[in-house]
Amino acid sequence: MTAATPNPAKPAKKPKDLMSRIPAGFVRAVLRGHSSLGLAFAALIYLICLSGSIAVFAQEFQRWESASAPQVTRATPDAVQTAFEGAIAAGGKGVEHVYITLPTADFPRLLLYVDAAEDREFLADAHGRLVSGKEFAWTTFITRLHINLHLPRTWGGFLVGLIGVALLSSLISGILAHPRIFRDAFHLRLGGSKRLQEADLHNRLGVWALPFHIIISLTGAFLGLTTIIVGVLGMAMFNGDVGKVYSLFLPTPPVDDPRPAPALDLRPMFAKLPQDGGRLTYIFTEHPTEMGGAALFNVEQPDRMAGVDSYAFRRDATIYNEGKARDNNLGEDLLGGMGQLHFGWFGGGVVKIVYFALGLGLTYLAASGVNIWLARRRDKGRPAPVWERVWSATIWGQPAAIALAAVGSLITGEAAMAIGLWAGLSVISWLLAFRRDAGWLGRIGRISTGAFMLLAVAVHLIVRGGTTSVDAVAWIVNAGFLTGGLALLSPDLRRKAKPRLSAAADQRG
Repeated sequence: MTAATPNPAKPAKKPKDLMSRIPAGFVRAVLRGHSSLGLAFAALIYLICLSGSIAVFAQEFQRWESASAPQVTRATPDAVQTAFEGAIAAGGKGVEHVYITLPTADFPRLLLYVDAAEDREFLADAHGRLVSGKEFAWTTFITRLHINLHLPRTWGGFLVGLIGVALLSSLISGILAHPRIFRDAFHLRLGGSKRLQEADLHNRLGVWALPFHIIISLTGAFLGLTTIIVGVLGMAMFNGDVGKVYSLFLPTPPVDDPRPAPALDLRPMFAKLPQDGGRLTYIFTEHPTEMGGAALFNVEQPDRMAGVDSYAFRRDATIYNEGKARDNNLGEDLLGGMGQLHFGWFGGGVVKIVYFALGLGLTYLAASGVNIWLARRRDKGRPAPVWERVWSATIWGQPAAIALAAVGSLITGEAAMAIGLWAGLSVISWLLAFRRDAGWLGRIGRISTGAFMLLAVAVHLIVRGGTTSVDAVAWIVNAGFLTGGLALLSPDLRRKAKPRLSAAADQRG
């Protein structure tokens, strides 16, 4: 009698992961919402991500624009006082505030900004003498484009904050709309349909850098909506008095006394700062030519990324408010470090390069999302040629306009010129979208961007000088512009070189 052959056991089903359990109907609804949200804010998300990626190097651009100015590694109290008094005298009447940025390793300049009837900005040498080469038009243009889109600051900042919320929502809805997105994190369909390739790259970039994307969108939303947040807190806690909200984070100013007086003497205030290894980075003076004048000294501590020690002085150099970074709670540290975390200004050049690369990846996400939607419409027999042309004009018109703004700002030293050139070329790009096809617009935009980047290098060498005394960072920035410009022009340069090589080969034959 033979033993019965046992039936083979059925393989146990693998339990579905959490993302795979999302109902199909919910996924379709979220996907529609993800597409609608992305399309509604696509151009602004793209522009803010692009300008933010560039603004990571704001300090380097300041050094680039002031390349021939004196490099100051250390400013003595006497030099700061001399520069301070000189800036007040040069600033004219009605000086309300003077902001003094002390030199650091990342920004070896003594910079003074005078808030008066006409705002003025000055650089000083190591002896405190005001010097030329103070123009930061390009840096002002690119940072303001990112922060408030060159709109009135309150409304522009509010709009940028809303875009941050929209970007964060798009990231979350994108994850929910693709249940397999984590399982397929390294799956790329190359060599087939262009739409599938772009969709895979879009999804992979969205997953690979998801923590960065969430941090950037979340901090950007918070920074942009600060005015609204403060207003709501003021209404909820202090009967609409937002000043009391700000007083929770800023020292209360001294009693106002508008009687005229000599410029504040900052030197005895320097003498009262503790010698504990901190680095003085910033001085904010209020009503410096009035009896009620005051000064706030910010001292960074080497062991803390966020938060500074602050010392507020009256005119007679007595301290009326003192804040220590070590006494901050977690929330205060987060608030203090949010700007540095958003822009990558906390870890030196390597962190900035990483932020720049990840920022360009986020910019690509914004661009490719619309490209995928347009390609899907074409595949379904419902092409949108007008929108394809407008989007192509946007994708390449904006980099070209920003590069042209750099050229204009170097020539004139005026941020208004940069804004005008950027706006003008943007409008021209969109008008051309009604006359030319998307491929032509993309190619011309790419060529224009590369050409303007090379032109910016040439203009910088002419206007700011190309001698060995120029700040070394200026050479690095020029090298970056040169590399980027040649990379954008290389496809056309290779295309033109091939016929010449073929013709030469025929002649030899």
